[in-house]
Amino acid sequence: MSEQPAKAGVFRRYLLPALALKGVIIGGGYSTGRELIEYFLTIGPVGAMLAMAVAAAMWSLIAAMTFALAHHFRSYDYRAFIERLLGRAAVIFEICFLLFSILLLAVFGAAAGELGVSLFRLPALVGTVALAVCIAIIAGLGENAVEAMFKYVSMLLYTVYAAFLVLALTSFGDRISASFAAGGIEPGWALSGVTYGAYNIVAAVMILPVLQHQTSRRQAFVAGAIAGPMAMLPALFFLIAMVGFYPQILTETLPSDYLLQRMGSPAFRFVFQLMVFGALLESGVGVIHALNERALAFRAARKGKGPAPRWFRPALTLAILAGCMFVASRIGLVDLIASGYRLMAYVFLATFVLPLMTVGVYRLFRSSAQSHKTSEQPA
Repeated sequence: MSEQPAKAGVFRRYLLPALALKGVIIGGGYSTGRELIEYFLTIGPVGAMLAMAVAAAMWSLIAAMTFALAHHFRSYDYRAFIERLLGRAAVIFEICFLLFSILLLAVFGAAAGELGVSLFRLPALVGTVALAVCIAIIAGLGENAVEAMFKYVSMLLYTVYAAFLVLALTSFGDRISASFAAGGIEPGWALSGVTYGAYNIVAAVMILPVLQHQTSRRQAFVAGAIAGPMAMLPALFFLIAMVGFYPQILTETLPSDYLLQRMGSPAFRFVFQLMVFGALLESGVGVIHALNERALAFRAARKGKGPAPRWFRPALTLAILAGCMFVASRIGLVDLIASGYRLMAYVFLATFVLPLMTVGVYRLFRSSAQSHKTSEQPA
């Protein structure tokens, strides 16, 4: 890795972390629209926009501090980073993180199964298995394959979401305007924004492996700052489209498919659903890559253990997926998002966000002050 930062360009230093963060966040709920209903649209169209702004600002601030602190610690897997931040209490975070990873992969599996049913009328298990196989292939190939996937799937995703918004405005723009004009701000929009931002931003520690291209704390901070709006932009496009069918869309399991059917373009519906599968793939690979890097770091730290054999990554990936993705067959997508995610939001506020914004900020400022004092000393 020593030569990588020197060769890395603007994309890897600034954009790759933002795309990776978006890739993990977009997940099974965001990509299908279910999360956006659960945390935003239930508080009304205008309240949803305000809550979304709160969440995006929160993502930017916390991602910037996380990336800068990771660069300061030189810790690029989540366990090493959290151990430096929390000390012995890191075990609490790791238990919660592993449970959250299981929940995320279950959501991705449930969403992929719903896509298979909606698009091809296949049994839900087929979509879940197809996603698991694709995740295993890419994650098993290692870091370069993961970074390439974030780049190319993101290009597809932003393009399709932009086209989705254009089609929505041309198909039912009058309904969207009428819903916004009617207002609608339910109490608690700020809390909804903080809750959504809190459980999602744990993705910042999932994507630490892609930060190894950065050569300064400033690069890390800027990459984090731009990650918030970049990660939220597709959600904003999606939310604006959903407002056109508020409040009846609130009960839909797959809001994306509900809107696509009303746009009257079967070809675009097919393209969009494939993009959603790509978004689920991004998210799943991001989670698995974080777990793989943690396992590799643990293995390397053990006495007498050399580089991992080539089969280690794909074998570990398949074992993780086999152990948790099929939780989705037992619990529905709506229930997973509505119950599990809110609980995890409070857990990560306590074990990640609060320590980061107190202990982490203190360490960064102390380090900066010491560096400034050293630079002022006469030679």
